[in-house]
Amino acid sequence: MFRFGEVMDKTKVLNLNPVVLAFVGDAVYSLYVREKLTFISDSKAGELNKLATSEVNAKAQATFINSIIELLTDDELGVFKRARNAKKTTKAKHASVADYNLATGFEAVLGYLYLIGNYERLNFLLNKGKENES
Repeated sequence: MFRFGEVMDKTKVLNLNPVVLAFVGDAVYSLYVREKLTFISDSKAGELNKLATSEVNAKAQATFINSIIELLTDDELGVFKRARNAKKTTKAKHASVADYNLATGFEAVLGYLYLIGNYERLNFLLNKGKENES
C-alpha cells in the first residue's frame, strides 16, 4: 500500500530515470512556490496564480539553479547533470532549450531530495537559492 510522503531508498531513487525525478520535482517546486505565496501574500487566487507562474517556469528555474549550483553535493550534481542532458519527450514551449535543460536538472534535484525524504536539505537549497538572488 502506498502512503503519501513515503520515503524511497536512495539507491532506488538514483536509478530512476532523471526525467521521472524532474516530473516529481516539478510538483515539489510548484507546491513550494504556492505555499510560500500563501504565507507571504493576501492576494486572491488569480493574482497568486500569476505570481506563481512567474517563478514556476523554465527561465526562472534556470536562473535559480545557477544561483545554487555550487551548493550541490556530488550526488545532487550527478542527478542534475543526468537530467539536464537527458533526452526529453517534450519541448520547451516558452523557453530556450538551454533554460529548459537547466530547469529539468533543477526539478530532478528537487524530486531526488523529496523522494529520499531529505526535506531539510530541500528547504536549505530552496531558501539559500532565494538568498543568493538578492
